[in-house]
Amino acid sequence: MLFDIKDLTKIYGDRTVLDIPDLHFEEGLIYSLLGPNGSGKTTLLEILSLLTPPTMGKIGYKGIDIDFTGNNLTHLRREIVMVEQNPVLFTTTVFKNLEFGLKIRGIPKKGRERIIEESIDLVGMRDFMGGEAHRLSSGETQRIAIARALACSPMVIFFDEPTSNVDVENQIAIERIMTEINTQKKISVIFTTHNLIQASKLSRNVISLFEGKMTSSVFENIFSGKIGHDNDGDRFCLIQDEIRLLVKTEKSGNVRLSIDPLKIKILMDQEIHPQKNCFRGRLLQLTYGHDHLRAVVDIGIPLNILLPKDRLNGEPLFVGNEVWIFCPVEAIQVF
Repeated sequence: MLFDIKDLTKIYGDRTVLDIPDLHFEEGLIYSLLGPNGSGKTTLLEILSLLTPPTMGKIGYKGIDIDFTGNNLTHLRREIVMVEQNPVLFTTTVFKNLEFGLKIRGIPKKGRERIIEESIDLVGMRDFMGGEAHRLSSGETQRIAIARALACSPMVIFFDEPTSNVDVENQIAIERIMTEINTQKKISVIFTTHNLIQASKLSRNVISLFEGKMTSSVFENIFSGKIGHDNDGDRFCLIQDEIRLLVKTEKSGNVRLSIDPLKIKILMDQEIHPQKNCFRGRLLQLTYGHDHLRAVVDIGIPLNILLPKDRLNGEPLFVGNEVWIFCPVEAIQVF
């Protein structure tokens, strides 16, 4: 067991930002913490990376109870590193940025050079070794920050929104690097993201958070709306004044709702289209993951959809296609 969490809470003032009764992380895997802004992802990451103590609760690391007031933090922090969302590099060369931590640890010069070369090769930045770090782009800075973390020979690397501020080319490179860190170096990886497609592409172990609590399904499709009644007396939620979703709720007025992407259906031409919660849209994105197809369909709002690979029965889907989608009432939760 890598991490074992029991009755964890984090409170700021009168606001509880984390409330997790029970959570476990196995060693040697990739985990993603998925959720919208304010869901508690970064707070959980900071607690696990030993940067912030919890208000209450117990955390075990490889069978060791972590005492945030004790003396074992220094030893544990040698095995755990964090790559920040906006990493800061020293205003010197890339090489010296990677060398700094190794010097502090007393690594001899030849050993430092070997470690730095291995780390920088893994992130594909060998040609930048002698360059000035402050002249790098945001994507290049992120990759050097990853190499700097790797140089410390950690057992666990945490990433906070690793691709949120980088261009597409570096996003692809960073996702590859994260996978290779795990498969080649056998380092456990835990990262935060609000991107369902990225979470499920990189990890089979997706932990979904919403308002500080773990959720039973992946709440990626989260929208604000207003509850109303239709002519049949049924309740609906109006989103952006144009999308009307039949819902089961006792709430009224302004609400937030989530639509489980695992329960949304893309209808084939021969299927009967329900009268309610059925919308025509355009397929914007289609990618293949471990067990599912991931689709993004624009119906006036973008909907993320996860489909079992055998769901299409051989019928092709192409980006740009017009499709019909159906949101069952049981896929919708109102908050």
